[in-house]
Amino acid sequence: MALYPDFSELKGKILDAILRNGDEVYLQTTEGQTYRLYHEQDCCESVYLADVSGDPAALLGEEILVAEERSESGGEVEGSFTYTFYNLQTMHGDLTLRWNGSSNGYYSESVGVQCMPTSVLSFDGAKPLTET
Repeated sequence: MALYPDFSELKGKILDAILRNGDEVYLQTTEGQTYRLYHEQDCCESVYLADVSGDPAALLGEEILVAEERSESGGEVEGSFTYTFYNLQTMHGDLTLRWNGSSNGYYSESVGVQCMPTSVLSFDGAKPLTET
């Protein structure tokens, strides 16, 4: 299991918790792994979780059939923007997470995926993800 996997690696896995702490989302699998979706903020950019569409609870205990990431980027006169979408689907529901990023054009607006054993993570302040 890679520390920085492709999001599609979630296909075939079963989630037992979906948590949020600020603009970070944690997808906990029944295999004892947690996928963290996050962005390391820098000085001249902003990336935040803008929208949660779908019922996160409908994914729990169900096999992930679709796990897709896609981005849309563009530029403006004095900067750039990136929308990053993560989509998960099961037989009983789907969930789409959308991050918005903007910068002066020189900084990253991307969202990272990290996978770690659930046992080594602290979830202080994390709460169940809900639809916005």
